[in-house]
Amino acid sequence: METAIRRLKQDYLHLKKDPVPYITAEPIPSNILEWHFIMQGPEDGPFEGGYYHGKLVFPKEFPFRPPKFYVVTPNGRFAVDTNLCLSMSAYHPGEWEPTWTVSTLLGGFLSFMLEKNPANSMGSLRTSAYEKRKLAIASLDFNLKNSIVKELFPEVYDKMSAEVQTRKSEAENAAKAELVEFGSLFGSLDIAGTANRPKICLTNFTVLVCAIALSWFSALLITKIYL
Repeated sequence: METAIRRLKQDYLHLKKDPVPYITAEPIPSNILEWHFIMQGPEDGPFEGGYYHGKLVFPKEFPFRPPKFYVVTPNGRFAVDTNLCLSMSAYHPGEWEPTWTVSTLLGGFLSFMLEKNPANSMGSLRTSAYEKRKLAIASLDFNLKNSIVKELFPEVYDKMSAEVQTRKSEAENAAKAELVEFGSLFGSLDIAGTANRPKICLTNFTVLVCAIALSWFSALLITKIYL
């Protein structure tokens, strides 16, 4: 146990000095054997814009035995809350190298996450790029409900919260713009002339119904995606 604690403290210092790209990691203050991490989806890929919360659970025999990997945030690549089968995880103790550090593990996880043709192993998923992008958008709201994310990663938490608010504002502004467009169309109709009035009134009524329907749909869409 003492060896594990000493080694993990060394790995923590090394990680702070030389961070792994796209990943931030912190141990639980009361238990250095349990680490949590946030992976930000790399640009130009299906995970772009997403934030993914994961966990490493180290054995007392570390670094002579490998840790367990878990992913908490739905992502389309790995099953959530499942002990993942990776070449550097507890599923493959025969392949474990004691020289591998926490940085090595996190970098390896990132590579596995981005695999385009993943192996059919425990916890591995095969989903479309569309599904991954949809989950990437939803990941922010999901993580904001997690108290561990808020406690261990306050800067990332605030960044996600700000991005969610920006997305909501953009969606609301887009919905308002659509309503203004419908209103403009409604106001531009020629209602002069008695003979044409019944026909125009029907047209006005149709536009009004469409505007109300669009408003309802926009509100529903915002609620479903961002709340």
